[in-house]
Amino acid sequence: MQKNLEDKLFQILKIIETKVEENADYFKSITIEFYKTDKVQKAEVYINSNNELIFEMKKIKKIINRYEIALHIIENSKSYENCSIKYMERGSNMLVWTEKGNVKVKNTEANNIEQNIAHSDVGTRSNRNYIIKVGEADDLLKEIGIMNHEGRVRNDMIRKYNQIDHFVELIDPLLKEISDKENINILDCACGKSYLSFVLNFYIKEKLKKQCNFVCIDISENVIQASKKMAQNLNYKNMEFVQMDIQNYQPDKRIDLVISLHGCDIATDMAMAAGVRFDAKAIVVVPCCHSEILNQYDFPLLKEVIKHGVLKARMADVLTEGIRILLLESMGYEVSIVEYISPLDTPKNLLIKAIKRSGRNKKSYDEYIKLKEVLDINPSLARLLNI
Repeated sequence: MQKNLEDKLFQILKIIETKVEENADYFKSITIEFYKTDKVQKAEVYINSNNELIFEMKKIKKIINRYEIALHIIENSKSYENCSIKYMERGSNMLVWTEKGNVKVKNTEANNIEQNIAHSDVGTRSNRNYIIKVGEADDLLKEIGIMNHEGRVRNDMIRKYNQIDHFVELIDPLLKEISDKENINILDCACGKSYLSFVLNFYIKEKLKKQCNFVCIDISENVIQASKKMAQNLNYKNMEFVQMDIQNYQPDKRIDLVISLHGCDIATDMAMAAGVRFDAKAIVVVPCCHSEILNQYDFPLLKEVIKHGVLKARMADVLTEGIRILLLESMGYEVSIVEYISPLDTPKNLLIKAIKRSGRNKKSYDEYIKLKEVLDINPSLARLLNI
């Protein structure tokens, strides 16, 4: 390779070195092909299981640091006429190649793949235009069990697929609102197998093209280990999984968004309180069963209505979510509540979305105090918020 061409290529390779460092959590590999007449020699830069950066060529592997990537490629290119280099990270690729004495660069989408017939089938059955698309997110969908190994969405998982995709659709405006930050940090409380975090990880990094980090917390060691395994299989290095009671957790970085899907009983309150405690920009929860208010409240004016157990339980559900909303509003959050999925799928189908807008709201707090006294209740969220 001519010296002037080496110099041009070296400058581009220094940019790639910087990308390897800055995007370490998303880096996949660098593949190189050296050309001379009809001869092709391949090489690769990747991270091994010991988290070491490896340069491999002609079956020889060498541990290097990121500052040596350019030097190794240039040194090995000297006996060739041209080369092509493909830098790959989650969500995007960078293609560099030499041609007629020049260096050319092209940035491409990593997921530029045509949707397959499986997506067509799902779209017909559910009438959805999916955000998390088959073809683009196959590795993810297979890992979380939505898709089979043959690349088709499983019939028994279409409903779940619709649910997780609709969750992303509902919070997409919120994600874009808080994406002014260089990096979005998300805390998943009572995460279970962390399906929502995996899906959001894919969407934020590979579709919105934003840096993101996830901390997923659950009290169960089994689900934490299962989540770790899935993250390892997907090579999602920007995720941390912690077996802990959320009340004992102290973050070491800013928390932008707190999420919780179907946290049972007061687990949802713990997630909301964590969001307030960590001054999160946004909180999104889908509550599950809750019995606390049901076992506390009394409303003499409606005693002839709530003497029927099923009606008292339904009233308790409404009161629980209404009081949660008032308490979040009292802490300066703008709150909305929508049906997350059809009540035919599950009666626990409400999504609460809260965005921090201001300081304390005395009006909402006063309304809560009135309800507290009338209903003779002492909700966990208020205790967790110390109000």
